[in-house]
Amino acid sequence: MKPFEQVLELDKVLLKASEFTSNETSRTMMLNTKISTDLAEVRQEITKTDDALKLSMQFGTPPFTEFKDICNMVTRAESGARLSLKDLMDVEDLLRQVQSLYNWYGHCSESATSLDYLFSLIVPLDNLLTTLERSIVSEDEIADSASPTLSEIRRKLVRSRSHLRDSLDNMIKNKTMQKYLQDNTVTIRDGRFVLPVKAEYRSQVAGLIHDTSSSGQTIFIEPMQIVEANNDIRLLESREMEEIDRIMQKLCATVGENAPALRRLHATCAELNYYFAKANYGAFLKAMKPIVSDDGILELKKARHPLLDQSKAVPVNISLGGEHNALIVTGPNTGGKTVSLKTAGLLTAMTMCGLLIPVTDGSRVSIFRHILADIGDSQSIEQNLSTFSSHTLNVVEILNIADDSTLVLLDELGGGTDPVEGAALAISVIDYLKQLGAKLMVTTHYQELKLYAADTPDVLNASCEFDTATLKPTYRLIFGSAGKSNAFAISGQLGIPEVILKHAESLISEENRRFERVISQYEEARKQLESEKEQAEQLRIQAQALKDEWQQKRDSASQQEHDILERATEQASRIVESTKAQSNALLDELEQLRKEKDKAEFSSKVSAMKSGTAHQLRDMYKTANPVIGSLDGNGNYVLPRPLQKGDKVLIADLNQEAVISGEPDNSDNVFVQMGAMRMKIQISRLRLLDKTKPNDKPKKKQRRGGSVAVKAERKSSMELDIRGRACDEGVHEMEQFIDGAIMANIGTVTIIHGKGTGLLRKAIQQRLKTMKCVKAFRNGLYGEGEDGVTVVTLK
Repeated sequence: MKPFEQVLELDKVLLKASEFTSNETSRTMMLNTKISTDLAEVRQEITKTDDALKLSMQFGTPPFTEFKDICNMVTRAESGARLSLKDLMDVEDLLRQVQSLYNWYGHCSESATSLDYLFSLIVPLDNLLTTLERSIVSEDEIADSASPTLSEIRRKLVRSRSHLRDSLDNMIKNKTMQKYLQDNTVTIRDGRFVLPVKAEYRSQVAGLIHDTSSSGQTIFIEPMQIVEANNDIRLLESREMEEIDRIMQKLCATVGENAPALRRLHATCAELNYYFAKANYGAFLKAMKPIVSDDGILELKKARHPLLDQSKAVPVNISLGGEHNALIVTGPNTGGKTVSLKTAGLLTAMTMCGLLIPVTDGSRVSIFRHILADIGDSQSIEQNLSTFSSHTLNVVEILNIADDSTLVLLDELGGGTDPVEGAALAISVIDYLKQLGAKLMVTTHYQELKLYAADTPDVLNASCEFDTATLKPTYRLIFGSAGKSNAFAISGQLGIPEVILKHAESLISEENRRFERVISQYEEARKQLESEKEQAEQLRIQAQALKDEWQQKRDSASQQEHDILERATEQASRIVESTKAQSNALLDELEQLRKEKDKAEFSSKVSAMKSGTAHQLRDMYKTANPVIGSLDGNGNYVLPRPLQKGDKVLIADLNQEAVISGEPDNSDNVFVQMGAMRMKIQISRLRLLDKTKPNDKPKKKQRRGGSVAVKAERKSSMELDIRGRACDEGVHEMEQFIDGAIMANIGTVTIIHGKGTGLLRKAIQQRLKTMKCVKAFRNGLYGEGEDGVTVVTLK
């Protein structure tokens, strides 16, 4: 029997996922991913993949590069071996990858994830990276900045070569020398600068011969004038190679010293790339993390086969375990039975590999000890095995391995032999596997298995839906319904003559025909129920939309009412403030008169008048609140006549005009229209507005002359307790209290304001500084209340 990884095509899924890796180590890790049967490990692995997906969606995928496996080379450097510049550049690439991952993770939020432990191992080796970047230009060149000595040697080389070229250029420009030269170019032989001299003039140019052209017509001579300069250049080149060798030894030694850290960094970067590749493959599939358990329940909602075109794949619901431990899938050929079988097994295997699966919320996958599958045609000519024989051998192996933690997937169980015997054998195999406690999903065309599923409590029928109108499968999986093979309909569409089809139908037993009719009736009833369910769902959505609209209108009306109350309160407060200002102006005039009158008599009257005015102001503030006060001041108002539709009324507590828009009900409520808002309100809150002239004209108030009768009473207590007051209210009461004390000729008073936050004390003392009648003030002493009181001395 083939390994289930090949049967279910898990190897192809891992190959697809490996395309999202960036380096060979991570790619190998992905291809070698094995399923785990340990529940804790599976949950941990799939959580890492899910966390990687969440990080990628929130902050973008980390910048992974194609770094090489440097473990072997750094181990060689650790033992003292010499590395090439290419090896050092591979180390440099890894260190750049480490730096980029470190910077990326630094911009992520501090929310804990299952990948934090890996990112905590990403510690950049800044000094080594800086040294390598400064020292290496390419696979063939060390940078001048690798060391000051190398930089100085190369500057000298540049100068020496420049001077030498100048000397050679001068020689070439000499007319005498030009006739000796083959051409006016300077070449290099054996690392030394030479001139191409014609063979017949070699005795005319003094120097060392280094080479001859293949034709013998040109002699390459190093003139004696530049021999010393060439020697100096060769010496500098030798020193350059020695310095490069020293630099390379130092770089290799540094890499060797950091070998353990470099191996750890390589493994960590590869592992991170492995999990983020899993996450990116999951994003490509629009996959998610299922609920993982080991209870044997498989619940896949809108599952899609990951190897199909995701834009065209038809989602299927698959349910196994719990109330039914076996699922019998029937339906026409090419209807999706085998795809459903593979989808269930493959998504289970992917979950056990720590991969996200293409399903929707609420899906759950159980971990199984074994996944055993016999899918497809295993006929073997070489082994002299028929289709039936090969399937039987696979079933035998499955029966030997299966236990109570096994998912068994059987395609066309009992096929390839006599239908009666094959069906009986299939039922027997299913019963045996059920007794072992295995979970089964079986596809079949046998009527006997459909009846068996209908009569057995923990076995469920499922069918691949077939559209009889178009004679094409819909690829939907319908639970609780046995499917028809529709062989006659499909054969007719493919061109089988009608006469043959009718003859074939006549050969079917009456019992089978009745069974097929029952299935057809059941299918029609199911479709009708689905249609009615869809209509009910649409009505539910419409009802919810109407409910939301009504709720929105109610909230809008409530907000409008609240706004009206606020405006009424503000308007009343402005009236009171205006009245207060007028009252203060009047009292100021009386104060001025007081200074001109006899203090003993007139002052007491003014003080009493101020005290009475304060009480009146408080009453006015209360009246200004429309919620607790009636504007007409008459709580016993009686309507002059019953209200009628169209009457203009005043809502007393809102001070808003409205129009009666309905008839009163039995609870003394009536609908009124107030602008765009229609609301029900109690009749007792309404006042009928009569636009005709009233019979009794209001009498004009007679201004009464005479003096204001005020009486100042000396209080026995010289303390004012304003604890708990707001700053403005406390200052106002303090001013009234001090005015009364002055009128009563009291020299010292105590203001009790409490400690609290200190704001009231600060406001009181700030006002005392500006009052001309205050001689001095201080905080209370020990026993007087300390900072909780202010003692005021009056003039």
